[in-house]
Parts: sequence; structure tokens; C-alpha cells
Amino acid sequence: MDPRHSNRTTAERDVDSVLHPYTNLIRHREVGPLVITHGKGVRVFDEQGHDYIEGLAGLWCTSLGWGEERLVEAASAQMRKLPFYHLFSHKTHDPAVELCDRLLGLVPVPMSKVFLAGSGSEANDTAIKLIHYRANAMGQPNKKKIIARDKAYHGVTVATASLTGLVNNQRSFDLPIPGVLRAGCPHHYRFGHAGESEEQFSTRLAEELEALILAEGPDTVAAFFAEPVMGAGGVIVPPAGYFPKIQAVLDKYDVLLVADEVICGFGRTGRMFGTETFGIRPDMMTLAKGLSSGYAPISALVVNERVYGPVAEESGRIGVFGHGYTYGGHPVSAAVAVETLKIYEERDILAQVATVAPVLQQGLAGFRDHPLVGEVRGIGLIGAAELVADKAAKTPFDPKLAVGAMVVAKAQGHGVILRAMGDTIAFSPPLVISAGEIGELLERFGRALDEAQGALG
Repeated sequence: MDPRHSNRTTAERDVDSVLHPYTNLIRHREVGPLVITHGKGVRVFDEQGHDYIEGLAGLWCTSLGWGEERLVEAASAQMRKLPFYHLFSHKTHDPAVELCDRLLGLVPVPMSKVFLAGSGSEANDTAIKLIHYRANAMGQPNKKKIIARDKAYHGVTVATASLTGLVNNQRSFDLPIPGVLRAGCPHHYRFGHAGESEEQFSTRLAEELEALILAEGPDTVAAFFAEPVMGAGGVIVPPAGYFPKIQAVLDKYDVLLVADEVICGFGRTGRMFGTETFGIRPDMMTLAKGLSSGYAPISALVVNERVYGPVAEESGRIGVFGHGYTYGGHPVSAAVAVETLKIYEERDILAQVATVAPVLQQGLAGFRDHPLVGEVRGIGLIGAAELVADKAAKTPFDPKLAVGAMVVAKAQGHGVILRAMGDTIAFSPPLVISAGEIGELLERFGRALDEAQGALG
């Protein structure tokens, strides 16, 4: 046995061997990891046996909670039958075909084909490549600029991190790459003008988008990426009238709309897709996370004929569509995703969300009067509380105080795992959570909030 492994805890070995994502790597040497050993329902457990309500469903993904035996069995059965195969060069297999069939029947707008990949970043990266490929196919080599919004999150590849509008995803990585344009963040609380209604704010953002397209040249702008509800940027719910106004501008200038449904898809907003919740008509949709309830890595890019047709023609001209991932459409992941979709339908997951979402939203609203809380926002089973130093002036805390991180740490001490995006605390529990469990989650969060208030004096 490697001597590094003898008589040492998992946490000790972790610090010596694991490069952690989204982590202060120097601080990690000091504090070490929380070692999670197992999960059941909406709770996970550490190596000491302490339980935690997973208030973010892992990473927005474990919609059916932990311990769903049907998904375990789906993976096991497929592993025995066909543990791996690919979709390259005219090959296929049953789980991939069934999954793509189901997705085309489930999405709320007419779509043509489904491309399978392993993560949301890969799905969005593929969308970017198809946008370029399509432009060349259509004899529009200059129409390749892509618009994304401030505070957007679309992934962490070189290209998708360039679309992501969060500074820590770009700083020191030499990003963004050329060809990415930035539109305003649709957060009325933070960016609305004094006395400006949500509708007026939406109108202004649409006008600013049109001005951006005209300044760049409509013949150079290819696509607009948008999450229905912005996730990692702070759970930002679009203001009234936003998407219809934005869609009208995109239609006017022949700009494709890519709906990033990685977080919002599969019931999170109360409808099966955020696209339905907000009346969006996308040309492409990217799906992941809830697609397999996080039990296996998988994502999908769904495209309409407007996108697929030129891409197919170009592949015929060149001789190949030269893009794909080894694990795209992996049979085990696809089988798990198919079973996940069956469970959503059989258990009427949308009815479950409709039952418990008001409990979460009303419970979060109860924190509006807390001295640390500037705004509470959310829809369905996703929400956030934004912490401020001055409620009346909406003044944020000095980032050096790391108030959001403090609240999340105190919440973890009380047995609930949440996520801080700066000083915004996000909530996105498994869709199977009960009203009682939501109450327990919010009670634990409230204690953490009060403790943080006391610590700040």
C-alpha cells in the first residue's frame, strides 16, 4: 500500500491529493474538506454521522434526492448489458435513442435533433461551435458574435467561461475570448433606476440590447444566451415583460436564442422548463443537472430545424460533422436519464413542486424584515436572499467581510448546506422535499442568519 494512505483520514489525504473546484486552494490547506459519506432523501451525512439538509440539491441537480433505487437499478442493468458505446460514425444504441425521442416529445417548442454530452459546459460549448458552423454554412462568416449577460453562468470551458459574466470565472484565466458581447443583467432590485417599474426596466434592457446589436452590426451578431432564471449569478428572476421584449429584438435582427436550461429544466421553476414559465421561444436549449437527477453525468443540446438544417448541409459538403465527445450519449448515463424522466412523469413531479413551492417562497419572504436581508426572490423551488449592510440604501457589505460565506458556514453548523454567491444565499432543494423539511431548512437558516447578525455587531 502507498505509505501516504496508511493511518490517515480521508480529509488528510484529500488535502494532499485533490485539486478542488471553486475553492480557495490556500485556505483549503487550513480548513480541509467536509467529507460526505452517504445520502438519503434530501439529507447527506458526513463521516461523523451528522446530517445536513441539502438546500442546493448538491449543485442544483439532485432533484429526486439521494437513495433513489430505480436510478441505481437502471445504471446497474445497463452496466451489465452495454457498459459503454458511442454515437460516432453511424453507431447508436437504445438508451441514447430513447432519451432523445423523449426529450423531443417533452420540450415545449418544436425541435429537430438532440446532441448528447457530459455536462452543461459541454452542451453550451457545443452550441457555440454550432453557431459558428452554421454561420459558415450559410455564407455569413462575419455573423458569429454572441451576446451573454452580466452575471450569466454558462460554464467553465474556455468558450463558455467567456460567456459567463462572473469575474472569478475569467480573472487570471485570460478570458473572455474575442467575439463575446455583454448585455445588461435583468436584476430590477440592483439595476433598476429610481422609480422605474419592472416593465419599464425590461423595456430599457431591450432597447439597450437593440442599440448593442446596431452598434456591432446586425450582420455580425449571431446569438443571445440566456438562463430563464439566472442561477450562479444570484438566482435572478426576470422582471415583468423581459423575455417577450428581448425576443422581439432578437427576431428583428435574426439573432438565435439559446435557452440555458441547465438549472431551470425539469421542474425547478414550476413548469417542466423555464422556457415555458417565461414564454421563451428558443432555437436551442441546453439541458443537464436534473436530466439524470445528478446520478450520472449527462447533458443535452436540443436544436431546431433552423439550426440543424444548415449544419447538416455543411457536414455533407465537408464530409463530416467533426465534433463529439467520447462519453456523449454514454449508455449508462442515458439509461439513468430515461428512468429519471419516467419517474418525473409517473410521480407527477410538477404537482409535487406546485404543492411545496409556496412553502419555500412564503418562508423565504418571511426573512424580508431581517436586518441583514435586502431582497428575497425566487420562483418554484429556487430562491435567494440577498444580504446588505443598509436595507434602505441597498448598500452591499464590504466584500472583505465575506458575510455570505459566514452565513453559509453557520448554516452548515446547524445542519443545512446552502451556497453563497457573494452575499446572495441560494436555495434549490431536491424537488422531492416535503413541506416539513422546507420548514426545518428555513428554521436552520434563520438561526444562522441571526448568529451572523450578532457576529457583525
